[in-house]
Amino acid sequence: MPPHTHPRLEIWFEIAEILELAARELAREARKRVDARKPRSRRGATLRPSMETPLWNALVPLVKRHLKRRGDRALLARELDLHRARVGEYFDRQSAMPDAERTLQLLIWLGRHTGATKTKSAKL
Repeated sequence: MPPHTHPRLEIWFEIAEILELAARELAREARKRVDARKPRSRRGATLRPSMETPLWNALVPLVKRHLKRRGDRALLARELDLHRARVGEYFDRQSAMPDAERTLQLLIWLGRHTGATKTKSAKL
């Protein structure tokens, strides 16, 4: 049996109930809008260069040091079997990242070029 309430207060309890339902509905809609603005990253989805990719962000300047001379980008693109513009997307605009296989090829390429740089400076 519900507790006895004064008849004048019943209207206020009904208004409070309606406000509570409206507040819950508004909160649900607000959550949907927030979720729609920031897409949820799916497990296994392709990453994009951002603050969430610190290893890639550390690799980019190491590779860029070796892409200063004319033709270096073309040679790297040929070695990775890519279009030269894609190399620009990776290292200049940082709007894309290579897949795992090409990243491993890139690390091997970087190791060869870093070793060659050390050998040249040691001879001088």
